[in-house]
Amino acid sequence: MKRLHKHLIVAAVLVAGFGVALGSYLLLAPDDRGSKGLDVQPAADALPVRKSSHRLTTPDRSELTIVEFLDFECESCGAYYPVVEKLREEYGDRVTFVARYFPMPGHRNGELAARTAEAAARQGKFEEMYDKLFTTQKEWGESQEWKQDVFRGYAKQLGLDMGKFDAALADPEVAGRVQDDQRDGLALGVQGTPTFFVDSEKISNPASYEAFKALIAARLDD
Repeated sequence: MKRLHKHLIVAAVLVAGFGVALGSYLLLAPDDRGSKGLDVQPAADALPVRKSSHRLTTPDRSELTIVEFLDFECESCGAYYPVVEKLREEYGDRVTFVARYFPMPGHRNGELAARTAEAAARQGKFEEMYDKLFTTQKEWGESQEWKQDVFRGYAKQLGLDMGKFDAALADPEVAGRVQDDQRDGLALGVQGTPTFFVDSEKISNPASYEAFKALIAARLDD
């Protein structure tokens, strides 16, 4: 069973490359609502990771930092999700894993999903919502319907204060927090999702779990 799971992860990552290429196209091309790219400007002082960035692991002594610019509606990000989770399990005591928002304009609910995660973060539940959005992606992703009610349902399942959640979801500061990540991403050359940085260096997406693990192991051995 473990071997089957491993092969499924590898297969998912191998097809993810197509999704990244498609994501890059969606970033630069008009979507079906007439949008022409992200409505933000590149940051003048861009950084791959900031103090405010969401860390999925916080080792006492971090030896490496891996940053992912992601879109919760992106199928490629969904394919990499179990890979990142497995790597977190193996290296979470040595590597800092960071998630940053980069919703693509071609996705109807990508930006809303990012605000949903940030609204959950305001109540200390970022990682729980991060997991929820990816594990349920097939239920709401690639839809032209507005999924706010679905996301509110997830918030209720996570036990969030719904009054505070709704207020945060509508708060311009929450939308601005998402755009701050987008601005950094644009300035750093992010064109599609997922895009990974390893210790501030943008890398080509590893083609498999084994390749990603080998990259991490090599960096840790340096």
